[in-house]
Amino acid sequence: MKSKEFVIDKWINARPDYHLDLSSDKIKIIHVFQMLCPGCVYQGIPQTVELYQKFNSNDVEVVGLHSVFENHHVMTPEALDVFIKEWRLPFPVAIDKRLEGEWMPETMKAYHFQGTPSLLVIDHKGDVRLNHFGHLDQEQLEAFIQRLINEKSKGP
Repeated sequence: MKSKEFVIDKWINARPDYHLDLSSDKIKIIHVFQMLCPGCVYQGIPQTVELYQKFNSNDVEVVGLHSVFENHHVMTPEALDVFIKEWRLPFPVAIDKRLEGEWMPETMKAYHFQGTPSLLVIDHKGDVRLNHFGHLDQEQLEAFIQRLINEKSKGP
């Protein structure tokens, strides 16, 4: 499946002109989370920080996507900004756009995410290679990402 552009309200923890270019030749690792999700906070976010520290480079881009589908009234951009600072997240975080009256945000809908935490991995050709709900084994995930990096370095 080809990747689809994210529909976001704004980026936090990023340069003002930041944009995730899904058509770039980088491998994109996107952690989909909600700040009030225990699985996200205790498993997904630490795993993503570790992936960022190990892989974020000229070949790999690691970002977060705050995709709120419940408790909308408390998970505001201001609260997310505080959360990012408190947890010292090193990666940019997009806020998934939600249309008034809709409970599911737009990017979550487009990618058919089943909930949070979810992990989306897009390869250097723009193909979705992983769309996984829940936690993944760190060692297997790192091996998978390394295989994608090796594929990229081999060329077409």
